[in-house]
Amino acid sequence: MATCALVLVAACSVDNPDGEPGAVSSRADPSGGDSSEPAEETAPPEVEYVNVEPLELGHAEPLWAALCGPDDASLWTYRADDPPGDVAGMRAWVEACNASTDSVTYALVPAETGTAAGVASFFRIDPDHGSIEVAALLYARTLQRSRAATEAIRLLAGYVFDDLGYRRFEWKLDSLNAPSASAARRLGFRYEGRFRNAMVYKGRNRDTDWFAMTEEDWRSLRPAYDAWLATDNFDADGRQRTRLSDRMTD
Repeated sequence: MATCALVLVAACSVDNPDGEPGAVSSRADPSGGDSSEPAEETAPPEVEYVNVEPLELGHAEPLWAALCGPDDASLWTYRADDPPGDVAGMRAWVEACNASTDSVTYALVPAETGTAAGVASFFRIDPDHGSIEVAALLYARTLQRSRAATEAIRLLAGYVFDDLGYRRFEWKLDSLNAPSASAARRLGFRYEGRFRNAMVYKGRNRDTDWFAMTEEDWRSLRPAYDAWLATDNFDADGRQRTRLSDRMTD
């Protein structure tokens, strides 16, 4: 799987095995027909709070500072890997991410600081069925519960549905990871069930909870995200006037 070469919101493609970027249609009918509605024309979102950039070695030092401090071990609790011990270790971690043949990893760079403060990856990239998973989300404490954190997911979801034309966007997590489950629900991913004894990592069993949104969900979620992220939804002190969940409809 080819790593994207451009900033996500400008232009970016995940190559399918035939080498054609974004060759999956969101309107594909498994029966062989094409019975659904034409795709909506959508303008690319204007980035206000965060840039989603292909992970590079230049991100290693700020990521290590943001994610690997003495009080940051808990950020890695539900990951299969452990925090690197130094900047050189983080560079090796970045290189390992970029060497992967079945995932694509991005750095999350808040516009306010211009330095990377988190990462997110695409896993289980399935062009044939139009499905993709966001995984290995890792947010610095400064990024958590921020407009930038919400906008990052909005940009990734927009890329999946509006640019790639995929049909399904998944988020899977350890069933013990209550904060991640709460975030998934807040962001419009629907709970789909628990896979018991799904894997073993760090010496213990993991049950995996599945969440997802579909292209049908995205039609109502997209305007909800954009309305919530609008500057007029926040007062002079940065407090939200309405919650994201208040903007969403079933």
